Amino acid sequence: MQEWASQLCENRQFGSKMTDSKYFTTTKKGEIFELKAELNSDKKEKKKEAVKKVIASMTVGKDVSALFPDVVNCMQTDNLELKKLVYLYLMNYAKSQPDMAIMAVNTFVKDCEDPNPLIRALAVRTMGCIRVDKITEYLCEPLRKCLKDEDPYVRKTAAVCVAKLHDINAQLVEDQGFLDTLKDLISDSNPMVVANAVAALSEIAESHPNSNLLDLNPQTINKLLTALNECTEWGQIFILDCLANYTPRDDRESQSICERVTPRLSHANSAVVLSAVKVLMKFMEMLPKDLDYYGTLLKKLAPPLVTLLSAEPELQYVALRNINLIVQRRPEILKHEMKVFFVKYNDPIYVKLEKLDIMIRLASQANIAQVLAELKEYATEVDVDFVRKAVRAIGRCAIKVEQSAERCVSTLLDLIQTKVNYVVQEAIVVIKDIFRKYPNKYESVIATLCENLDSLDEPEARAAMIWIVGEYAERIDNADELLESFLEGFHDESTQVQLQLLTAIVKLFLKKPTETQELVQQVLSLATQDSDNPDLRDRGYIYWRLLSTDPVAAKEVVLAEKPLISEETDLIEPTLLEELICHIGTLASVYHKPPSAFVEGSRGVQHKRLPGSAGSGESVESPDTGSAAGVSDAPPAVIPSQGDLLGDLLNLDLTPPATTGPPATSGMQLGAMDLLGGGLDSLLGGDLGGSSAMGAGFGAPPAAPAASFSAPVSGGLDDLFDLGAGVGMPMGAYSPPKTVWLPAMKGKGLEISGTFARRAGVIQMEMTLTNKAMSVMTDFAIQFNRNSFGLAPAGPLQVLTPLSPNQSIEVTLPLNTVGPVMKMDPLNNLQVAVKNNIDVFYFSCQYPISMLFVEDGKMERQVFLATWKDISNDNEAQFQIKDCHLSSDAASNKLQGSNIFTIAKRTVDGQDMLYQSTKLSNGIWVLAELRVQTGNPTFTVCLKCRAPEVSQCVFQSYEAVLKN
Repeated sequence: MQEWASQLCENRQFGSKMTDSKYFTTTKKGEIFELKAELNSDKKEKKKEAVKKVIASMTVGKDVSALFPDVVNCMQTDNLELKKLVYLYLMNYAKSQPDMAIMAVNTFVKDCEDPNPLIRALAVRTMGCIRVDKITEYLCEPLRKCLKDEDPYVRKTAAVCVAKLHDINAQLVEDQGFLDTLKDLISDSNPMVVANAVAALSEIAESHPNSNLLDLNPQTINKLLTALNECTEWGQIFILDCLANYTPRDDRESQSICERVTPRLSHANSAVVLSAVKVLMKFMEMLPKDLDYYGTLLKKLAPPLVTLLSAEPELQYVALRNINLIVQRRPEILKHEMKVFFVKYNDPIYVKLEKLDIMIRLASQANIAQVLAELKEYATEVDVDFVRKAVRAIGRCAIKVEQSAERCVSTLLDLIQTKVNYVVQEAIVVIKDIFRKYPNKYESVIATLCENLDSLDEPEARAAMIWIVGEYAERIDNADELLESFLEGFHDESTQVQLQLLTAIVKLFLKKPTETQELVQQVLSLATQDSDNPDLRDRGYIYWRLLSTDPVAAKEVVLAEKPLISEETDLIEPTLLEELICHIGTLASVYHKPPSAFVEGSRGVQHKRLPGSAGSGESVESPDTGSAAGVSDAPPAVIPSQGDLLGDLLNLDLTPPATTGPPATSGMQLGAMDLLGGGLDSLLGGDLGGSSAMGAGFGAPPAAPAASFSAPVSGGLDDLFDLGAGVGMPMGAYSPPKTVWLPAMKGKGLEISGTFARRAGVIQMEMTLTNKAMSVMTDFAIQFNRNSFGLAPAGPLQVLTPLSPNQSIEVTLPLNTVGPVMKMDPLNNLQVAVKNNIDVFYFSCQYPISMLFVEDGKMERQVFLATWKDISNDNEAQFQIKDCHLSSDAASNKLQGSNIFTIAKRTVDGQDMLYQSTKLSNGIWVLAELRVQTGNPTFTVCLKCRAPEVSQCVFQSYEAVLKN
């Protein structure tokens, strides 16, 4: 539509803007009738004016489809402007008036043989834009003629038309042999025809990744390179993108292509420059590093990238995002260009932050003095986000360039002296990392840090300071007082600070046991008894056990020597980086995500890799597949596609193989349980007093934790750490705790509390019946009302003995799902009647829908993929699960215990994605995508189901299973 609009505007006969405005003025009562009369006028000028009015009305959104036959009659004209207007109208309304549109077919056929090439091209272009199945078959013959037209303008227009027609009816295009004709056009004498043929074939190949349409060989490549010099800029981009998909046979061919592409680096259009850079970055992989030409090429790549940074800010940002990738792959290209990345005062914030990132990547011993001087300057800016990043950058420089560490620390200390709150906090966070990289080197600054303790209010800074105090407690005289000051508001602190505080106080205790015994008792009590956070509680219990049973082991574990942190923690994962290099100049290089992560639709996404690494022979083996035949031939793992959402994913075997033995044999080795040296038996043993001097000083745990530890062994530490079923095994199905369903007040002394469980494939209603009346209760019976899933008792309620006053009895009632069905609100509501010798009592309860998840709910991978695509996007629901501190593997393990099966898993940008299926007892399948970001306690779950009303209940089950 834009193309047409621009053509109309270019056409001088259309008149100036002043005269055109009259067509948009509001019209009289009988507008359509008047237009109809004018369209059928004998006068050509009147007819043209009428069509312009029709187009104006159409442009402002009025419905003028009633004039379709009258406008189509105007097609029989020699006036090019009028023809353009009619064709524009035709494209807009052909879909809503397909039967009428057939009237225009004869004119198309006739126009395709017009002596004027502009009219022939116009006809074929319009044909490609009319997306009506009935018409397409009539258009094959005219298109065939235009593809072989003597005029290159017509041929190039027809080439694009083939791609459009393929999108409407792929089979028709293949049957008519248009694809072969397109391939022939690559050898055309006119460069623009070649470029459009390449663009059309690339477009078609994208939707058919395995079709091998663009069969690139040295002869074809030579033709493309010849056409490259004479194309328009967009034609050059099409050809360069096509070249980027070619893998040269050897380094000689690679060098030859690079030499012919290099002149494009000096093009005025930045898109052409980036496409050329993409081709060169790919083909450089095949050039030997010791080759003279390799060094020359590196030098030639720098100036065009630098030139891109003199454009407007938006273009600068795109260039910087691409440079960020290039620098990670080949930092030597821009190692002497540090100054162009220095921030200007008037740069927008998004450009500043990106430049800062690249400065760190290019920092080396040679330029570190320059970089530090700049960063120190930035840290005094007014933009808070930029200042924070600048301070972090100083810390990253210290970690990356060891020789600069001392200078960086002194710069950070100068910044701390400014007493600007957010600067101080960022500085403390980065100094913690410097301590971790260079232990026992810069600890003299701790005293300065401690002076700023009171000003810290951000969790990350508080946690960093607590870590420093705990790690170097022996050097800080008042370490216990400092940590105690944090302990006063323990429950108001964030989880990050609480965990760090717990560990720091345990470290302090192990270093100064006699002075801090009371402090450690206090923090362990706060962490285990008063906290709802499972991570904090579990860590507290581990420390408690370690300290009370084997203080020597505790010292070895807690005060163990830590590995040094690595230099670059934020580099893009290598296989993803390779793919992104192959997408330089596209949105993928700006987002730093593969196209499959943000392009929706049915198109297959081909994963691109750099040629040098494609033959490295790294095979991706699932831990479980062992050395199964054929594994070594599998393609290397790339970030899987989201375009076909799970395409390549489903070929990876990510779950344990089916075994004939009992389930307990799968998963990790049970030896993993023996975390603390004494095995589970010693962990659960009764002697908690400890035997060494330190243990004696520590004393027995206080009353409440002791009670929790000395509970029956089955409820001991194995429950705390979910070790009951063995480490790494699928855990048992989640069963909610019992709640009171029928209070004694309403049950005339009978109190019923209960829950639901699924054990060995059988749904059970587990109840505790308590008699709070003065008389004996007998003759119990139970009945359910009709419900959403047909739940019904599978047998009578077995209360074998009379229920005496003040007596409780546990009863398990097996259930089936063959009862009468009626939709309830909420869906999982169950209405129950219980009878005894006193009366009949009614109550309602809600069962977790996970009780209905059956054991055969694991879908085949290909079936999963097809089903996901098949279910409408309208049936997709997205939910968030907050405060869930689990790894993706632990989450998958927990969910599998409740018959939610992981089909496949992938990791993108530190985010794990689990694709899961489950099946309800009534045959409804629910498909899920669970996203787990490392370090982020909020999980996202997307559910797809043909019966979307169950999604809310399924989400509640996900939340309950993962949080308990």
